[in-house]
Formats: sequence, structure tokens, C-alpha cells
Amino acid sequence: MTTDPQLLAADLLDFIRDKIPLARAMELSLLHYDDDRLSLAAPLAPNVNDKGCAFGGSLVSVMTLAGWALVELALQRRGAACDVFIGESTVRYLEPVWGDFRAEAQLADGAAWASFFNTLEARGKARIDIACRVPGSGARAAATLAARFVAKRRG
Repeated sequence: MTTDPQLLAADLLDFIRDKIPLARAMELSLLHYDDDRLSLAAPLAPNVNDKGCAFGGSLVSVMTLAGWALVELALQRRGAACDVFIGESTVRYLEPVWGDFRAEAQLADGAAWASFFNTLEARGKARIDIACRVPGSGARAAATLAARFVAKRRG
């Protein structure tokens, strides 16, 4: 298995498209990945609602997948074989999205990989808070997702 971050991210996106039919239908693509941030893009056409703007379910799905992928990649890069689940989330829809969009995921304020991995090592499971957003007009987000992801060591 490669440890190159960009190859890991590309492989994970292929996995997501292969294993999650909704993600394939949404036509997701990877825009950016580093230790602390991940961005996924989606075109409007397969994610449109009856009003001609992005479907709210698509917005929350792309944000959720971006957050999940950020956690999954952090685990893969450290060789930690875990299952990752979303434990809880709160979504806010702040303005319509009238074109292609992206979801950006990063560690929430106060969250740290070090404490996440220390807890995982000690207990075999850990949780981490991730902040996701779909940029909107100007500095304002069109949608936000505050999510807590849980990792449980396999076996």
C-alpha cells in the first residue's frame, strides 16, 4: 500500500465511487487533500432539485463524505485498520447553491489528531469532530455540517 497522500486520496475516492452508488451518481471528484483539509467537488446536473439549485441531500452527502474521507485518510496514513462511522451531525442550509459546488472538511476548532490517535491507541476507539462547509456567496457558507466521526479498530 502506498503512503503518498495524493495517491491514497485518489484510491479512496475510487473506493467511495465503487462501494457507494450514490457517490458514483453524484459524480464526485477530489479537489484537494492534505493532513488537515479535504475538498470534494460535485457538478450541479446530477445533484439538482426541482427548483434548479443543488439538492439539500446532495449537499449534506458530499460534506459527510468529505469529513469521513478526511478521517479515513488520517487513519490509513498511520497504518491504523479501523472502521469509521459518523456518530452525530448537525447541518445548516444557509443559501441556495445554483452551480457546481464543493465541500471542504477540516478539523473542528479544538480537535487534534494527536489526542484522537492517543485515545485510539489506548481504547481501540476514538472520536473526532470535523467541520465541513459548502462555500456560498462571498465569505458566507451555503451549508455547514458539524460532525463527530468515530473510529473503531478492526479485530
